[in-house]
Amino acid sequence: MSEDAGTLYLVSTPIGNLADLSPRALEVLGRVPVVYAEDTRRTLKLVRHFDLQTQLVSLHAHNERERIDEVLAALAAGTDVALVTDAGTPGVSDPGATLVHAAAGAGHSIIPVPGPSAVLAALAASGFGADEFAFYGFPPRTGAERTVWLERCRRTDVTVVAFESPNRVGRLLVDLAGAGLAGTPAAVCRELTKLHEEVRRGTVAALADYYRGAEVRGEVTLVLDRGRGEAADDVDRPPSAAGDPGAWVRAEEAARALARRMAEQGASTREITDALRGDLGLARNAAYETALAAGERRDDEGPEEGKGR
Repeated sequence: MSEDAGTLYLVSTPIGNLADLSPRALEVLGRVPVVYAEDTRRTLKLVRHFDLQTQLVSLHAHNERERIDEVLAALAAGTDVALVTDAGTPGVSDPGATLVHAAAGAGHSIIPVPGPSAVLAALAASGFGADEFAFYGFPPRTGAERTVWLERCRRTDVTVVAFESPNRVGRLLVDLAGAGLAGTPAAVCRELTKLHEEVRRGTVAALADYYRGAEVRGEVTLVLDRGRGEAADDVDRPPSAAGDPGAWVRAEEAARALARRMAEQGASTREITDALRGDLGLARNAAYETALAAGERRDDEGPEEGKGR
C-alpha cells in the first residue's frame, strides 16, 4: 500500500455524557474530511456540540457492505476517514467489523481511538471480579438461540456482561432465573454516565421481581457475577476436575436437559448438536446421539391435547 494512502480511524464516542469525548477523539473528528456514522442524526448532535465542520455520511448495519468500496476508494486516494457509531466503539455490538476487515485486507492503516465503553463502565460499577469476563452482547429474543444463550450464561464461571433494551430487561431477568441463575449476584446498570444513572444490585431473582412490569428507560447493561463460587451451579458444570466420579453423569444430564429444551422449541438435530458441541464441549458422536434422542422424544410425546405444535 502506498505511503500516501489514507488512514481509517475507529473513534469511540460518549455513551451518554458528551464531556467524555477524549481530546484525541475530538482532534481526529475535527481533522478528517469525512466521518462515517451509524446514525448521522445522533452524530450531528456531537458535531454541533463541539462546533465541528466535518462531513457526515451514514454507515449502518444495513448499508455497511455498500459503503465499503466507497471508503476503500477514499483511503486509496489518500483521504483519512473516521468511523463512529451511536455510542461506544465501532464493531463492538455495533457496525464496523466488516469495513475494518476489508480495509485491513486492502492493506490500509487502521488506528483505534479508544474511549467510553458501557461494558467496562458497567463492570467497574458492578463491583464484581473482572480479571476474566465474557461479553455476550444482546440476547436473542426467542427460540432455540435464546435457550443456548441462557445456557451459556448458566455454565460459565466468569463474569458476564450483556446489553438489553429497557422494555425487555424484566423478561430477560425472569428467563435467567428460570434457567437456574436465580441466586446469582447481578447488577442492572442503566443510563451510564447520564443524569439519571442508576446501578441496582441484587440476585437475579430479586432484580427480576423489581423489574417485572416496571417502566424502564434508557440503555441497560447487565452484569452477572458467575465467577463467585457460591453463586455457580457446580452440579451442572462439565467434568473438568479429576477425582469427581459423578461429574460425567451430571454433564450428561445437563446435555440431555439442554437438548430437550431446544427440541421442544423446534430446534433441528443439527442445531442441537452444534450447541452441545460448542457450549458443552461434547464429542461429535455423543452430541449427535443426544440431539437425536431429544428429537425422537419430542416426536413420541407429540403436542398436548387441544394445542398446536
